[in-house]
Amino acid sequence: MTPEAHAPKKGIFLVDDHPLVREWLTNLINQQPDLAVCGEAETGPQASQAILELRPDVAIVDISLKDSSGIELIKDLKQSLPGLAVLVLSMHEESHYAERALRAGARGYIMKRETTRKVIAAIRQVLAGEIYISDEIATALATQYVTGKGVSTATPIQQLSDRELEVFVLLGQGRGTRQIAAVLRVSVKTVQAYCARIKEKLGLASATELLREAVRWHETTHKT
Repeated sequence: MTPEAHAPKKGIFLVDDHPLVREWLTNLINQQPDLAVCGEAETGPQASQAILELRPDVAIVDISLKDSSGIELIKDLKQSLPGLAVLVLSMHEESHYAERALRAGARGYIMKRETTRKVIAAIRQVLAGEIYISDEIATALATQYVTGKGVSTATPIQQLSDRELEVFVLLGQGRGTRQIAAVLRVSVKTVQAYCARIKEKLGLASATELLREAVRWHETTHKT
């Protein structure tokens, strides 16, 4: 046998609230000679605890988790395990979340609609310490660097902070203020303050307009 045959497989931890996605990823990853799924979770808190215990080489994280935020999880993991490679695998368009994910500490962002070959390539690329993003996002980030104009200023939605966007998304899912406060583990007043800032940034006059816009955006970004 070659020396590589004796090398331990790299551990991959899956964070996604869809069981079928986790099953698909597990089957895909475990077919590779150098990779193996070492654990999985469907919420941020579950993932944080398990990842600290298992110490995987890569965490594959979805942006939208059950009652938690993938972006916030990435930030937490960056603090607790700065050497961990995080790859975002999401249904959301890169233009909405890729820059946020990279700022939070992810090393890559890939869409769920990509081919299995590209998913494996992305895993290996972040394992190697490199960044994996699409050519379009790479061009946008390069333009930001050259011109000094942030990608995040492209649209009003992208001017929202990570937490404001999280509140906006939860509103679009039909969550009430108290439900959002419980999910984010903050007070109702804090959620109301976020809503006020969102309305200001989006140029909306009332809570009704905010809710309508949040629902519209959610339906648009979740088209299959």
